[in-house]
Amino acid sequence: MTTQFEYDNDAMIVKLGRELDQHYAAMLRGEIDRQATSRSIRKIIFDFTNVEFMDSSGIGVIMGRYRLMQSVGGTVSAFGANNRLQKLIEMSGIKRIVSFYTDRQSAIK
Repeated sequence: MTTQFEYDNDAMIVKLGRELDQHYAAMLRGEIDRQATSRSIRKIIFDFTNVEFMDSSGIGVIMGRYRLMQSVGGTVSAFGANNRLQKLIEMSGIKRIVSFYTDRQSAIK
């Protein structure tokens, strides 16, 4: 599972791999937190473009990073979720606290 991190000022774009499951989520949580705190990140943007599967662990990753960003006055947003993921995201209630966009540029602004 390869995760790529890109930076745009105080924003970190997290390009996720194909499956956001329990194993991947455990590694991802720690790495995002390390990157965010070491670089004074105030906005985490999840890129779901390549994600084909996400379970409740993935929802936990998003929720935890939301709490992290709240603690520093930051935000979390996402883009690129396919229809199936959008349904899961909506049912989980994440859309009430995380902004979802159709493309990268909208999410960065």
